[in-house]
Amino acid sequence: MPATTPYQCLTLSLLLIPPLLLISYFFAQFPHAPQGYSVHPSLASLGPETKAKDIYPEDYYTGGAYVSLPFGRVRYWLMGPENGKKIVLIHGLSVPSLIWKDVAPALASRGFRVLMYDLYGRGYSDAPEITYDASLYATQLALLMQHVKWPKANIAGVSMGGGILAAFTAYFPDLVDAKVALIAPTGLVESGDLSRTTKFMSSPFIQTVTSSAPFRFYLQRLANSSSSDPVSEIVRIQSAHLPGYNAAIASSLRDGPIRGLHESFEALGASEREVLLIWGTADNTVPHKYAARMQSLLPQSELVTIQDGGHDLTVSHPETIVSAFVRFLGSKH
Repeated sequence: MPATTPYQCLTLSLLLIPPLLLISYFFAQFPHAPQGYSVHPSLASLGPETKAKDIYPEDYYTGGAYVSLPFGRVRYWLMGPENGKKIVLIHGLSVPSLIWKDVAPALASRGFRVLMYDLYGRGYSDAPEITYDASLYATQLALLMQHVKWPKANIAGVSMGGGILAAFTAYFPDLVDAKVALIAPTGLVESGDLSRTTKFMSSPFIQTVTSSAPFRFYLQRLANSSSSDPVSEIVRIQSAHLPGYNAAIASSLRDGPIRGLHESFEALGASEREVLLIWGTADNTVPHKYAARMQSLLPQSELVTIQDGGHDLTVSHPETIVSAFVRFLGSKH
């Protein structure tokens, strides 16, 4: 059988390609429209009989309101005199703005203008069914500041809120004023310091299980038992009653501002902003050893060490936090 020459191959291609293109033209279909995403409800969807409304009601703080943003409705609070020095408080992974219960009112009473809000998937903010990464959280705050007409502000973050602060400063530097405060921030956590339980709960399969109705029904029965700790109780209630909460936590652990923010902190360290670091020596969530690593990236930072302090310093040592903030932020106007 004679071999096929390159000329014959070219001729055959020229004969076949036009009819194939013509057939494709007539059978072509426009791609399907992008699929939307589900938005799960917040604590606002629960009835007045639930314990959440006693522990953390919508009007827990004064000056509360809602704003509808692209990924869902967000609950926020503005406290303190309108001409006071502006500060944004960002909560952490699992506890909504209740974590600032002994800090925010104290700052407002000292003349600061305080903005708090619940992150997506927590408290009274909706839980979109999307990836909870640093860009989502940073964009949420940027749009919220636009809504309240704050051109810039000092910012403080606790735990994952500190990681969000670092990412926000990297993404939107013009919205951040001269001073930032970080309380046991995430962002540099190594996998070895994450507990086996945390790794297990953040897996996509377990995320699906814990977000299912049967599992949440089981948690609701457990959540019926009383607890004297409102912070732990609100975590249990969210996990049991909010269909988007467990997924938001799992995605944040897996994709969020827990790790991988070395460059963001490095950029903050290269800026002219003053940085306050606060850490407890007995922190088992973000161990105190990260304070030294953080200082190496933030050479201008001041470190306040709380002896025997754990992770939830805003709850266990609110007076120390408030005093450090007031001294660091300086004049109230």
